[in-house]
Amino acid sequence: MTHPTADGAPGDPVTVFRNIGPSQAETLARVGIHTADQLRDLGAHEAYRRILRLGTRPHFVMYYVLHMALQGRPWNDCQGAERDALRAQFDALKVEEAASGNDPELERFLNAIGTGLRR
Repeated sequence: MTHPTADGAPGDPVTVFRNIGPSQAETLARVGIHTADQLRDLGAHEAYRRILRLGTRPHFVMYYVLHMALQGRPWNDCQGAERDALRAQFDALKVEEAASGNDPELERFLNAIGTGLRR
């Protein structure tokens, strides 16, 4: 069974996607992703990379919810081998970001004083 992605008009907010509510939309906005088109163009993996760079603690559910949202699927539809494959991608992303030299603690501090990513 195929699941349609959210279509909609150019400039629609990210909340046009199933599974993306106000809280996740706010997180995406903090990394410069405001529209459904921006999220589609970037993809779930790269969007989540930006979220990690905010200093957000890695959370697998948030990662796969983005993937399911872009596919128009319920958040809990990810199971079995597909979930295992996404978990491997998520774990690899965490390792890449840890090795990249990005300092989430510094970014959290800069955000707190108003000079970080949320400028």
